[in-house]
Amino acid sequence: MCGRFVITSPPDDLRRLLAYLEQPNFPPRYNIAPTQPIPIVRQEHGARHFALARWGLIPSWVKDPKTFALLFNARLEGINDKPSYRAAMRRRRCLIPVDGFYEWRKEGKNKRPFFVRAKSGAPFAFAGLCETWADRDGGEIETAAIVTCEANETLAPIHERMPVIVPQDKFDAWLDCDRIDAKQAVSLVGKAPDDFLEAIEVSPRVNSVKNDSEENLAPAA
Repeated sequence: MCGRFVITSPPDDLRRLLAYLEQPNFPPRYNIAPTQPIPIVRQEHGARHFALARWGLIPSWVKDPKTFALLFNARLEGINDKPSYRAAMRRRRCLIPVDGFYEWRKEGKNKRPFFVRAKSGAPFAFAGLCETWADRDGGEIETAAIVTCEANETLAPIHERMPVIVPQDKFDAWLDCDRIDAKQAVSLVGKAPDDFLEAIEVSPRVNSVKNDSEENLAPAA
């Protein structure tokens, strides 16, 4: 799964990676959690666009979000058969820029946090789904979820799940909902190569969403 992630690259670096038209400016974030706003990149009329969305997907058919489960992760396995994700897989796939994410290893009653990043230190992108939910008065909320899959060999000792990381050469295909159907999209992505990521045990500061600073990334003592 993915319950917290990090964005620390300068906005211009993320714009170069994902080639969206807008030029947003935003501060680094070291402990992004579900229900908070997250950046997404989607394709509209042949161009990529940046937007902010609530982390926690709300399907358009939901009547009351307060009574609906928080869908911040979407399992890749069987995703096209699930009513909550089926429409978004067909029409509203997106990318979510990140510099890394946290995962916790259970050891009895304790959990040890790890920061997972690309070995290169470069930013990358999760596979995401987005939906626009409208209330009875016509107000709209942009929402999104991160797609997950079984962990690769690097992360399996920490957790059995991991976010789906889209290779840069597959950005166009994942975003192109007009020409790449949902079944084809699933076949494009999966576990990251075992040599792509590294995991570093970090301070338990990250356990609290109130802690959102560079100190979260300090290696554990």
